[in-house]
Amino acid sequence: MRKLVYAIVILICVLLGVSFATLNAEPVRVDFYLLVRDVPLSLLLMVTLLIGALLGTLASLGWGVRARIEAGRLRRIERTRSLATTVQEP
Repeated sequence: MRKLVYAIVILICVLLGVSFATLNAEPVRVDFYLLVRDVPLSLLLMVTLLIGALLGTLASLGWGVRARIEAGRLRRIERTRSLATTVQEP
């Protein structure tokens, strides 16, 4: 059942993407200082969205790495404390 729902969601996203691309097919002039290109508006928007998603992912990776390092440090501290309490109990 979950695969069917997943397939339906993917199909809806593909249909929305195709309709978006056909509705926004007008060429837009993009000036890269040394290079001027005419690209479809839908392609330009999709590329911009992908670049933003990649930059957001890269920005959040630093936070995730720091959180993992901190979690490992706290686990080591907890392990040493639990070992110290088990040694002192007899």
